[in-house]
Amino acid sequence: MGKPNKTRRGTHKNRAKYILSVDKIQQLGDDDKKKLNKVTQRYAFRANDYYLNLIDWDNPNDPIRRLVIPHENELQEWGQLDASNEGKITVRKGVQHKYNSTVLLLVNEVCGAFCRYCFRKRLFMNDNDEITYNLGTGLDYIREHPEVDNVLLTGGDPMILRTPQLDKILSALREIDHVKVIRIGSKMPAFNPFRFLNDDDLMKMFKKHSRPDKRIYMMCHFDHPRELTSQSREVLARLIDVGVICMNQNPIIRGISDDPDVMATLWNELSYIGVSQYYIFQGRPTSGNEPYELPIVEAYRKIEQARTACSGLAKRPKFVMSHESGKVEIVGVDHRHIYLKYHRAMSSLDNQRMLVCHRDNDAYWLDQLKPVEGYENKYYADRLNTVRVN
Repeated sequence: MGKPNKTRRGTHKNRAKYILSVDKIQQLGDDDKKKLNKVTQRYAFRANDYYLNLIDWDNPNDPIRRLVIPHENELQEWGQLDASNEGKITVRKGVQHKYNSTVLLLVNEVCGAFCRYCFRKRLFMNDNDEITYNLGTGLDYIREHPEVDNVLLTGGDPMILRTPQLDKILSALREIDHVKVIRIGSKMPAFNPFRFLNDDDLMKMFKKHSRPDKRIYMMCHFDHPRELTSQSREVLARLIDVGVICMNQNPIIRGISDDPDVMATLWNELSYIGVSQYYIFQGRPTSGNEPYELPIVEAYRKIEQARTACSGLAKRPKFVMSHESGKVEIVGVDHRHIYLKYHRAMSSLDNQRMLVCHRDNDAYWLDQLKPVEGYENKYYADRLNTVRVN
């Protein structure tokens, strides 16, 4: 009798099969497919069988279903494609430089699946031309700016790239002495953990480039505790084992991540396995995202309720808006006012600046809030001057 085959650590037979049309989803009826195809003609659809198998198909409001299956109300006229005006801070093709020490490199235009509430869905449209496939210009820009010590690889999802492609990018960045931190924004640990589990070379590459004095940070994107499967947990354990710092950040989304109990469970579970929750984002008012958005006040109240069920380690995330003028933290709400603070600001005049606005229970975004007299910042002043000129 022959010896049984031994599967070495890091080798998994399972692979995710990508699905690019709702017509291929057997659990959807013909009427649903017909309706949802109208949505996918405007906003792209992409999923895989691993992630679709996490859905409770008997529940039409299942949060995992809402995350990747299109919704008819995405076709409502609401918001704008570039809600934070990223074009304004694009210094070269595929290169964004908003904050002094941080540069974003948009390295691809594909994800393991497409979140329906995505704030960069414009990248997945046929006429988009924002992504760079020649990273040389971005690397040159970073070399020319010694103040940049953080580089964030994003897109799309960088972990869609093949390991040799990633290695080439990371090697080039490691040759730039003033780049200390490399961040990779990815939902692949949730969407397709086999990308990590099937590739031992990927882990070797991370171990090579995540150095004691210059770490790689994996900015994970788990929206719901049901995404923390045994496979995803193994991914996180392996990344931590090779010296990658794992953190989580995600938006608060209607019907997915807006339940205080769900948020608390996610943050606590992440803390148990050594992953810190970094940011909770207010959903950007992006075109197509109306069915997923919460007003600021409602979101704040739910996040604060979630914190009451968390340990100190789990309750650390900052609730922020990635606004055109900066990363604005929502620090408090009372019966009259909303209290905000610039966690990071595009203008040095707004750095760490407090902003007090009149409470508006229906406001989704900073632009809808009215500042209390005496708290007008540079962003509001510039906007007021624009109105006067026009």
